[in-house]
Amino acid sequence: MSQVPDELQYTKSHEWVRREERGLKVGITDHAQSELTDVVFVEFEKVGKKVGKGEVVANVESVKTVSEVFSPVDGELVAVNSGVAEKPEKVNKDPYGEGWFVVVRPSAEASDLLKAAEYRKLIGEQ
Repeated sequence: MSQVPDELQYTKSHEWVRREERGLKVGITDHAQSELTDVVFVEFEKVGKKVGKGEVVANVESVKTVSEVFSPVDGELVAVNSGVAEKPEKVNKDPYGEGWFVVVRPSAEASDLLKAAEYRKLIGEQ
């Protein structure tokens, strides 16, 4: 069973979102990292890039597949987690902590984020 912290919000494309002072911190869920299996490479878009909701902010390569991480809102990419680029295994070991991906400063409110219970239902764990 996947960890789905109640204090976070989620997207249907398996990103988690934590509201912080500088913007929305985004990572991939425990469910997503377990589906990917061992993450071996992470590449980010450039800090300062304007992104639209649903646009790619990072690419993730695992031993199984290549996947993308999407912005949950329109905004500006204000930070990337270089620690994950250097040690991609952090995504598997701590997806909600050291394994975060980016921070997006929103230019519009995130309107369709899921609560934890809704995300659990989406992944069939409720």
